[in-house]
Amino acid sequence: MKNLLRFFYLPLALLFCGILLSSFISEKETKSNSSFPYKQAGLTEKQAALHLANRFTYGIKQNDIDEMLKMGLEKWFQQQLDGKIADDALNKMLSKYDGINLSNKEVADQYPKNAYVLRMAIKDGYIDKDSVDKGDKSEYRKVLIKYMHEKNFKPQQALFKQFFNQKILRASYSNNQLQEVMTEFWFNHFNVSMTKNDCAMYIPAYERDIIRPNVFGKFKTLLLATAKSPAMLYYLDNFNSAVSISNTSMTVNPMMISSNLNESEKSAAIKKIQENKKNQGLNENYAREVMELHTLGVDGGYSQEDVTQAAKILTGWTVYPFDNYGPGSAVRKLIDKIGEDNLANRGFVHEGDFLFAANRHDNQEKTVLGKRFGSNTGYQEGIDLLEMLAKNQATAKFICKKIAVRFVSDQPAQSLIDKMVNTYSSKDGDIKQVLITMVNAPEFWASEALRAKTKSPFELAISAVRGLNAEITQPLQLYNWVEKMGQKMYYYQAPTGFPDKGQYWINTGSLLNRMNFGLALAAQKIPGIKFDLAALNQNHEPESAQAALSTYAKILLPERDLNQTIKRLTPMLNDAELMSKVDQAANKNSQSANEMQSKDEQMTMMEERPMIAKQQENSQTNLSSLAQVVGVIIGSPEFQKR
Repeated sequence: MKNLLRFFYLPLALLFCGILLSSFISEKETKSNSSFPYKQAGLTEKQAALHLANRFTYGIKQNDIDEMLKMGLEKWFQQQLDGKIADDALNKMLSKYDGINLSNKEVADQYPKNAYVLRMAIKDGYIDKDSVDKGDKSEYRKVLIKYMHEKNFKPQQALFKQFFNQKILRASYSNNQLQEVMTEFWFNHFNVSMTKNDCAMYIPAYERDIIRPNVFGKFKTLLLATAKSPAMLYYLDNFNSAVSISNTSMTVNPMMISSNLNESEKSAAIKKIQENKKNQGLNENYAREVMELHTLGVDGGYSQEDVTQAAKILTGWTVYPFDNYGPGSAVRKLIDKIGEDNLANRGFVHEGDFLFAANRHDNQEKTVLGKRFGSNTGYQEGIDLLEMLAKNQATAKFICKKIAVRFVSDQPAQSLIDKMVNTYSSKDGDIKQVLITMVNAPEFWASEALRAKTKSPFELAISAVRGLNAEITQPLQLYNWVEKMGQKMYYYQAPTGFPDKGQYWINTGSLLNRMNFGLALAAQKIPGIKFDLAALNQNHEPESAQAALSTYAKILLPERDLNQTIKRLTPMLNDAELMSKVDQAANKNSQSANEMQSKDEQMTMMEERPMIAKQQENSQTNLSSLAQVVGVIIGSPEFQKR
């Protein structure tokens, strides 16, 4: 059977992906490099507007280009940089999500972790600890559900679903598109992941209060804010990093070392014990990543000793405890003992959710990147360290290149990066000024930069619903499709964040899944997403599928030479079973990815599939002509470019 399936689908996949991949090789217009304004780069005003929208929004909606031209491109860009356009319609949509505006303390109170609920239930006498130890899970889980109901606790997954919904809605409907694009960019740069349970419930406030308000400010402000946030402190473990035991205070009894060892071996054993004690309590995870990923870059000129010294500087940086059950319970007991009013006198610093615990700080002298940090300077050491890293020339190069990769091309010109670095250095890391320098540079408008970026699954999904002027009533359905296409938002486990280059997103399996998405969306088989295809064409019905392809390609892919694209896509219009074939092929290609999902996630997908299958059965076996045309356009390589 497997061989039969391979025989049936392999030729289809090879032919299909050959068509799709071919356009990724090179279909760029040949234009000379010249300075901004865009006319000197050989662009019309409409083409320039489209390029701006492709770079600084999640995709154009109908009439967006005309409105940009009416306003003026420079004014439009400045308005996006200001990020203050009224968003009344979006705010009304978001108003029903009562969890997304909660403080971290309120989240901890209303959406406690299951482990904390269990501890509280035991303390309150609802559950016998012995029954838990004996493994009588079925019994105490029933009691836990009742206990949560009585205490008005809510499951964390309910909070996360609200958070995912708001992400889809903001990207799809916000008038401040660049602010949302930059929020995603900086969140990805300072990545935290819901795969780590300790930090998961603090991620909504992290994006809302730490990332979004600071996307256009000074880089050092954003760096410091992330360093002090509970999400980052838990994600990279700095919350429990404490002063190490000094070598001078260590005493090791030689009698405790095995008598079977010779003197040299005993000396080595004692030295090893001393090293273990020396590093006890010190956690270098954040110090390493703040240099490698957040500031200097992997080639930023720092050493392992710099990492260790930086970690010592950041000892005592922790989370102000929200309850008596989490990782901060020991800190809570200490605060209660000292008294909140006496914290400052003891060298503690309490700012919102952040706490500098002076008793856990290494007060010895340290040196990082040649800069000496004096002894007994406490909290200020960390501030000075992060500001030093933010101002470093290696940081300027690393950050500016990353911005250029996001907004220009996967391989931005070094001359462009140099201009941005000069602005970063002269403007104290002002992100807004760096963006202005970038968009005013001739390299930004060069032919090599036009449609040079490949959309991530999230960008593809959002640009599609924006282009169709869709009404989204079930945002989570779109979030799930983004995951199926390979990008599970907020769950990227590594601190690197999602890669921002096309080669990461484009392969045979992903292209099939993208086409599958386009066909399902166009056929309105994704629940909770509605639109009027006829209205996009002023309710004029095309005379044929070929005419529809030409008409809707111009609507969804404006200001482009579509001759080759239409030629590639035309054969797909005649395949009545295209959606069914591609769906099956995509499922086969994604099988290995599905096996990596948790049982709960797999159950969710199994529940969704019968619903989709039933909708397909209730509709006609084949897609309607117009829907298939639009679906093929959305799944095409040209639509994947921005």
